[in-house]
Amino acid sequence: MEIQSGQPSDPSGWETLELLSEAPAFNRWIFDRISPFCKGDVLEAGSGIGNISGPLLNHHFKLTVSDMRAEYCRLLKDKYSGNPDLQAVLQLDLSLPDFETRYPGLLKGFDTVIALNVVEHIQPDALAIRNAAKLLRDKGNLIILVPAGRYLFNRFDRELGHYRRYSRKTVSSLLANEGLKVLQSAYFNFAGIPGWWFSGSVLRKRIIPGSQIKIFERLVPVFRIIDRCTKQIAGLSVIAVAAKQSMRND
Repeated sequence: MEIQSGQPSDPSGWETLELLSEAPAFNRWIFDRISPFCKGDVLEAGSGIGNISGPLLNHHFKLTVSDMRAEYCRLLKDKYSGNPDLQAVLQLDLSLPDFETRYPGLLKGFDTVIALNVVEHIQPDALAIRNAAKLLRDKGNLIILVPAGRYLFNRFDRELGHYRRYSRKTVSSLLANEGLKVLQSAYFNFAGIPGWWFSGSVLRKRIIPGSQIKIFERLVPVFRIIDRCTKQIAGLSVIAVAAKQSMRND
């Protein structure tokens, strides 16, 4: 998969997404964790190269994909144009303080908003959550996945443009402080912790090694079982779901 013109604006992010595109079992695992909370018109913020967009479309969710980067939007159009369940491809930035002015036609336009590995890239993360909530209809669901464990912050995070890592508690507080009702907050991918720590903190690799992802991909069925016992304890990420309450004032 190549960018049609020039270099990507986030080369480490692009390379990481490319590597993860070769891990369908891992992407399906994420899909299986979030799909029970997806309903109605779905917007995916920060779709990247479409690693989760594909499973969502394959299961016939009415999906609008988006990204803040124009090169990703072009790729998404090329990749999914003609899919009957694709509603639109949008260039969308959750970090904008004038969000309502920039995107008036999108406000209260969706039943589900998904933001996977997005919020940690935005310094005012509360603003990102607030803007995402503005896209939801009453009782709509916001689904986020963010990196977990401050002790795991390393070169991978810096290369990917992460400002922080989270805990279940900090994610739940972030959502609740924006008037959302937290339905679920759980850790994800406990087994990914050792590899992330060793490659990023000890070896100080720039991106996750492809060989490491290939080994991990083969073991995903085992890691799914492990996560059933550890999702309240620790994980490489946190997955949280929150609902927009009907009395919320935007």
